Amino acid sequence: MQVDQHQPRPSGAGATTSRLGLLPVVLIAQLMVILDISAVNVALPDLARDLRISGGEIGWTITSYSLIFGSLLLLGGRAADLAGRRRLFLAGLTVFTVSSLASGLAASATALFAARAGQGLGAAMLSPAALSIITATFQGKQRAKALGAWGAVGGAGAAIGVLLGGILTELADWRAIFYINLPVGLALAIAARKVVPADPARPRWRGLDLPGAALATFSLAALLYAISQAGSAGWTSAQTLGLGLTAVTGLAGFTALERRTNQPLLRVQRLTDRAVGGGFLLMLLGSAVLFGMFLLSSLYLQNVLGTGPLDTGLAFLPVSVATGVGAYAGGNLVSRVGVRLPMAGAFAATALGVLLLAGVDRNGSYVGDVLSGMLIAGLGLGGVLACVAVAVLTGAADGEAGMLSGLNTTGHEVGGSFGVAVLVSIATAATGTGSSPIGASGIADAFLAAAALAGVGSLIALLVLPSARSFLPKLRLAPPSRPTH
Repeated sequence: MQVDQHQPRPSGAGATTSRLGLLPVVLIAQLMVILDISAVNVALPDLARDLRISGGEIGWTITSYSLIFGSLLLLGGRAADLAGRRRLFLAGLTVFTVSSLASGLAASATALFAARAGQGLGAAMLSPAALSIITATFQGKQRAKALGAWGAVGGAGAAIGVLLGGILTELADWRAIFYINLPVGLALAIAARKVVPADPARPRWRGLDLPGAALATFSLAALLYAISQAGSAGWTSAQTLGLGLTAVTGLAGFTALERRTNQPLLRVQRLTDRAVGGGFLLMLLGSAVLFGMFLLSSLYLQNVLGTGPLDTGLAFLPVSVATGVGAYAGGNLVSRVGVRLPMAGAFAATALGVLLLAGVDRNGSYVGDVLSGMLIAGLGLGGVLACVAVAVLTGAADGEAGMLSGLNTTGHEVGGSFGVAVLVSIATAATGTGSSPIGASGIADAFLAAAALAGVGSLIALLVLPSARSFLPKLRLAPPSRPTH
């Protein structure tokens, strides 16, 4: 039987100081990962023109990052448990920062896509390691608040990315989006060595489930690729259906394999826990609405209202504030009344906000047709992301924090990719041709579908998530100090 070798948790004033210093470091690292998804969206026209990337290839600027990132998250999460959280955090930060430099220096489409894939690899190590560091450091109500801050970064970071991308693209150059990661990455590496506790044990690679990792990575990559290309290939095309079937078959095989493995990449039995399984499902829905809402709002502002990159970025600033407020409120409510009611209420608010956005038309305005809906939806989505993180990670044993962190972030990426693909397909269908810019009527239809998804999320939260009576005792207890097998 293995002996649990995790480091004792600090207590007292020193621990409080350490935690206060640690939280900003891991949150800024996660913010950097998220910014490089949304900031690039605003810069795509300038980037494509500079590197002579055709319209059919420009999507790979996003896909090459998200495909590697999303498909490797389960492996990255489990590696954090076995190799050490700080080790993987620093390794991921290094790979991400070096790949950011390569992205900024790229002189061709091929070089840029390869560098973006490198960023995805670094993010897949860094993000679950950062979340597992939070889970291992904070307990009880402090954990709920820390995870609420994590949720705020997940929601507000996308809006901040649009703002930052617009500012850097208009005032400097698209390459500045990547170069800015260099000083930030260096500063984070220096700070992390001081405030993140050293890993107490040597890396234990023997416990890594390589067959499961290979099958999960292949299946998730097939799924993400099928989703990301469905808009151009067609949802009923042989490519989409074939890759989708391959992905589903692979994930079914992965589930069967993990149930027979002594040290699995993902302990699939944990999904039977209503908080974990329900939280993962709600992360898929919440991320689909979040990513879709941000993209549709950006398309409306730029394609319909003719707003420039900088003004579009500034238009998202109130949403980032609203998302942060929603996440803070959600984290505080969870510690008092559990996850079920706050999650259902957050999804209901999201549905209301997106339903307001469904009223946009070609003669609309930002203040009259966009702002109120974005603010209400931002409040709701902030609450969703905070509640999901608490639901999935509460009760995690010390040796499975990385595993569940990887699961949580995988839901974020897969759900976001699905939401963008489906909602853009709905918006495009209204134009009648793929060559015309997406118009107001198509965007309104897609917002209506997003509101329906949020409404379904509210209903699922009420039916699936555990009651406060069963959830709150787990939240108030520190994670059990036992090994996981």
